[in-house]
Amino acid sequence: MKINVADQDGKNHELEALDGWRVMEVIRDSGLNINAECGGACSCATCHVYVAEEWLDKLYPATDEELDMLDEAFEVEDNSRLSCQILCSEKLDGLKVTLAPGSEKQ
Repeated sequence: MKINVADQDGKNHELEALDGWRVMEVIRDSGLNINAECGGACSCATCHVYVAEEWLDKLYPATDEELDMLDEAFEVEDNSRLSCQILCSEKLDGLKVTLAPGSEKQ
């Protein structure tokens, strides 16, 4: 399956994803500029992404824990999610996200 990621410079990347992997892991392991400081523990907001509108209804709703962490993120929008909380599955084949400001490595 594939996910489509726009980096902080607006360049699009089609990445190979594995079922059950976190979107954050796919982005990080592909070498894109994502901080992902906590490694997927939902204890930071450095893997913040914007999910394309057409994909929002296909995701599980954000948990209270994720929403609390998003309060720590920069430039949060209605389509903001933490990529560590999105699990890849066949129903998300083709998912489109954009790396948000503040998600890049410092």
